[in-house]
Amino acid sequence: MERWVEETLHRGFRVRLKADRVLFDSETEHQHLVIFENEDFGRVMMLDHVVQLATKDDFIYHEMMAHVPLFAHGRAKKALIIGGGDGGVLREALKHPELEDITLCEIDRSVLTLCREHFPDISAGAYDDPRTRIVIADGTKFVAETDDRFDLIMVDSTDPIGPGAVLFTKEFYTGCRRCLKPGGILVTQNGLPFLQADELKQSVGFFRGLFRDAFAYLATTPSYFGGPMSYGWATDYVEARRYRIDAIERRYADAGAFPTRYWRPDVHVASFALPNYIRELVE
Repeated sequence: MERWVEETLHRGFRVRLKADRVLFDSETEHQHLVIFENEDFGRVMMLDHVVQLATKDDFIYHEMMAHVPLFAHGRAKKALIIGGGDGGVLREALKHPELEDITLCEIDRSVLTLCREHFPDISAGAYDDPRTRIVIADGTKFVAETDDRFDLIMVDSTDPIGPGAVLFTKEFYTGCRRCLKPGGILVTQNGLPFLQADELKQSVGFFRGLFRDAFAYLATTPSYFGGPMSYGWATDYVEARRYRIDAIERRYADAGAFPTRYWRPDVHVASFALPNYIRELVE
């Protein structure tokens, strides 16, 4: 008998993916988690009925979450990932030789355990890299209490439902501001502006009260149905999103010009060129 798994994130429409083979389907301590095979998207993970990861297009989201802020900063030594238990953003960040230390703060240990088992190519050994430190904790509590200070914070969260809801609050962003070093950069997963406009508008509004520069950039990941994905952007380092292609190319060369499948210097620069309907949300 055929099984179809339904995504229920949006109020006005739902998407179903055929589950050719279900590998895991159960409640964890914090959320409902399903892992299955799909002919078009590869191996898929859904949390609370929302697609989080698909192996055929994960490179888009993970490269853009990591490489845009890292190359924009240019001298980051210490980074923090909130969420990101699948290890994809961690994998991409570790490609930057200048990074000396990366903390991964994930609330749900089951995500790490299951992704080690079912998605080993996503993390590609990143969990065990000597520069990696894994903390199982609530991200809001971590940024409010840690004594560490970071050059970069990447919030690879779920949507604002379930345990991910607190990662879209002013309290959380204030905590991130607290533990950023001077000139540090905060980037966040901020949903699909066409369908989740209020989410992006609210987050950038919070950023504007905390940072000198509050904006967003875009990338399109096919398994996130409904248009381009927005990444929130916040920093006091105003020049960070205004570098020209030649400057990003130099930084990429200095980092070893490692292979990428989506990110590239011209895509980096172009990702900050927002259509008017999105620009109106962030200005």
